Amino acid sequence: GDSSDGGDSEEIGSLLGAEGAEEPAAESSGRDQSDMSFEERLQVQSVMKTRVHKPVTNGKKTAKPTKATVKQQQSKKGPLEMSAKKPVPFLRQVISVTKKVHRDPRFDDLSGEYKPEIFMKTYSFLDSIKKQEKEMVQKQLKKCRNVEQKEKLQQLLNRMTQQEQAQKKQQKSRERELSLKRQQRELAKQGKKPFFLKKSEKRKLELAEKYAELKRSGKLESFLNKKRKRNAIKDKHRLPSQKNL
Repeated sequence: GDSSDGGDSEEIGSLLGAEGAEEPAAESSGRDQSDMSFEERLQVQSVMKTRVHKPVTNGKKTAKPTKATVKQQQSKKGPLEMSAKKPVPFLRQVISVTKKVHRDPRFDDLSGEYKPEIFMKTYSFLDSIKKQEKEMVQKQLKKCRNVEQKEKLQQLLNRMTQQEQAQKKQQKSRERELSLKRQQRELAKQGKKPFFLKKSEKRKLELAEKYAELKRSGKLESFLNKKRKRNAIKDKHRLPSQKNL
C-alpha cells in the first residue's frame, strides 16, 4: 500500500513540474493521499489538468485577427460589411429615410383662409407701382421709332389696361356682394327672412350697372352699334344659304 501511494505521489510531482512547487497541491505531493481530504484531492486533480494543458497553449502563438475583423474595428461607425459567401436575407433591416413633404400654401390650413378684402388692402401698394409702370410704357411708346419694338410695347400696354379693367370689374362685383350681404343682415335684424339672388338676377344687375356707366361716360351709342353689328352677323350665319335652298 505504501509503494502504490509513493508512486502516485511521484507521478503527481513529475506532472506538476518545477513551477508547481509553489502551489498548495505541490506541497501535499509528498503526503499520502489516504491522509488527504476529499477537497484536497479535487484540488490536486484540477492543478494536474491545468498544468498538463498549459504548456500546450503557451507553446503556440495566439491567432492573429482576420482582415474582416480588422476592417470592422477600423470603421465602427461605417456600414457593416456583408460576406459575399452568405446569401443576403430577404427581409433585411433598412434605414428609413424621412420623405420631404412639399407644402402648397394655396391648399394648406397653415397659410390661413383667403379673404379678398384683406388681400386687396394688404397689397394695395401694388396698384401705384402698376400705374407708374404703365406711364413709363406710354412714354417709351411715344419716343420709340422701331416698328417691332413699338408693337411689343403696344401689346404690353394693352395687356396692362386689360388687367386694370378686370381688377376694377372684380372690385365692383365684390362691392355689390357686400351691399347685398348688408341688406340681408338688416332684414335678419328686423325679423324678416333673408333672400338670395339667383345667377340670372345677378347678371341683370351687372348689365344695369354697365349700362349706367356707359351712359355716364358717353360711350353708350358706340357700344350699342357694335352690339347690333355682332347680332346681325350671327343672324346672317343662322339663315339658310342659297345653295341649300
